[in-house]
Amino acid sequence: MPTPFPKLGLHTWIVVLLIVILVVAFMLSLTLGSVHIPPEQVLRILTGGDPDKASWTDVIFKFRLPKAVTAMLVGSALSVAGLQMQTLFRNPLADPFILGVSSGASLGVALVVLGAGAGGASAFITGLNVFGDLSLAVAASLGAGAVLGAVLIVSRRVQNTITLLILGLMFGYLTNAIVSLLIYFSQPERVQAFSLWAAGSFGGVTWNQMRVFSPVILFGLFISYVMIKPLNALLLGDEYARSLGLNVRRARFWIILSASLLAGVSTAFCGPVWFVGVAVPHVARSILNTADHRALLPASMLMGASFSLIADVIAQSPGSQFVLPLNVIMSLFGVPIILWVILRQKQLRQSFAS
Repeated sequence: MPTPFPKLGLHTWIVVLLIVILVVAFMLSLTLGSVHIPPEQVLRILTGGDPDKASWTDVIFKFRLPKAVTAMLVGSALSVAGLQMQTLFRNPLADPFILGVSSGASLGVALVVLGAGAGGASAFITGLNVFGDLSLAVAASLGAGAVLGAVLIVSRRVQNTITLLILGLMFGYLTNAIVSLLIYFSQPERVQAFSLWAAGSFGGVTWNQMRVFSPVILFGLFISYVMIKPLNALLLGDEYARSLGLNVRRARFWIILSASLLAGVSTAFCGPVWFVGVAVPHVARSILNTADHRALLPASMLMGASFSLIADVIAQSPGSQFVLPLNVIMSLFGVPIILWVILRQKQLRQSFAS
């Protein structure tokens, strides 16, 4: 059974090791692909030098570097969001999308992609056209924001965390039902376009979009860092947290806001990316053997970033011309971890017990 709050000396070395793994994964993501670029050439390009082939510079800066940065940000965001949700609900299988934020983002995209030919959605779609290549991200953000707003309003009124969880699931079911109706009445080519977005990808974020994408992710991560002490207090139960002087309702509001921002903006720009948020926090707990968020939060960020980079490298099938769906790779790695979590359910209950 993990010890609650041990000293962080050993954890510092583990974090250093995770940083090294992240650097290696980052270099692999820039080196491997349909066009192989030697590591020394990648370093030369990144430091402003001239590579042996001029085209390699465009490959790195226009395609691989923004995709690698996106993968690291999304992996970190979803891992931290999942960690916060698992702590808040004291449920080892909670994920970043448990409150329906991803479903809201899917609804926004579905209205644009699937409802493009519908008269009722035409004004909404026309208004989004002014955002250019950001239109899908804006639509997804609006959908995620609508669900987030509803959840935050409810969170201020509901005392019971389980009730909030159930209401979040209901929001998700409702938006999924609307998306299913849109799919049913849409043209096949539009359904295919929506399916491509739903498969998840780190390759669609441009440098212009990064100006919007990265600040929101960093802001959500900053909130999560500020909430480390409240998260540790909530591990011991709401009543004990209140006895320590924690305003549980306010802490819950900020935790939900942080997790929803992280999950919502990740989904808006990259589609729903599964299993990172639910699997990575468990790996971090097992390696660190602790429930202390001072160690778990940075470790989850680094592991999530590395996991996303490695999954994307595998999806690219180095040396091939085709790309596997990202969520297929995530599932191949994520499902065994979830099964392992279920088999260890008794120990996890003790870890999350108040």
